[in-house]
Amino acid sequence: MPRFYCDMPLSLGETIELPPDVAHHIHVLRLAADESFTLFNGEGGEYTARLAGAEKKRAHAEILSFSAREAELPFALTIAQALPESSKMDWIVEKAIELGAAAIQPILSQRCVVRLSGERAEKRLAHWQKIIVAASEQCGRNRLAHLHDLADFKNWISQPAQKTRLLLSPRASLSLSGWARSNQQQALTLMVGPEGGFTTNEEDLALSKGAQLVSMGPRILRTETAGMSALATLTAIWGI
Repeated sequence: MPRFYCDMPLSLGETIELPPDVAHHIHVLRLAADESFTLFNGEGGEYTARLAGAEKKRAHAEILSFSAREAELPFALTIAQALPESSKMDWIVEKAIELGAAAIQPILSQRCVVRLSGERAEKRLAHWQKIIVAASEQCGRNRLAHLHDLADFKNWISQPAQKTRLLLSPRASLSLSGWARSNQQQALTLMVGPEGGFTTNEEDLALSKGAQLVSMGPRILRTETAGMSALATLTAIWGI
């Protein structure tokens, strides 16, 4: 059954006009009158709806039922990703959502080749937000992950930490799997460097601010692989 994110209040028994982007998708999929689909608005649970009518750029739906089904991880995990080259960030955001990340924190570190600010940064954030919505529709999540504003690494790491921070580093003596087996499920932030990783100075700064260095084993992973592998490792070890 098709799933659509609908950024508006949803109530049983109502017939609503769907947002233009949802109406467009319905036309693209060629859904016929009376066909059913799923709506969610990010506030939890999902609704079964029936297509009540569709015109050129408009569509109406009747809300038939509600399910409290959720697909969230039992711990809030943030991916703090230093900006990679090209469109790799798009892939990282998409896969992080599929794997259950609760938040994405884009950061600028010393070895980042991509530099974003002002209007360019706003456009990229809007683009990543659309990817979060599309990935949530596809993977069955009913809550949208939070996309934080782009932050400078030094400024960001200096802020008081609300959760455990783990920095993925090939020079760490402790493996992520070893750390996970010694700790219970908990909210945490995984910090992933860009191509070339974080600098030694950045790692030392993170350590001074309470972060822990953990490794992903003897092989050096690409920046777009490291965070996803770490997220999958945690969920596997913690039995989720």
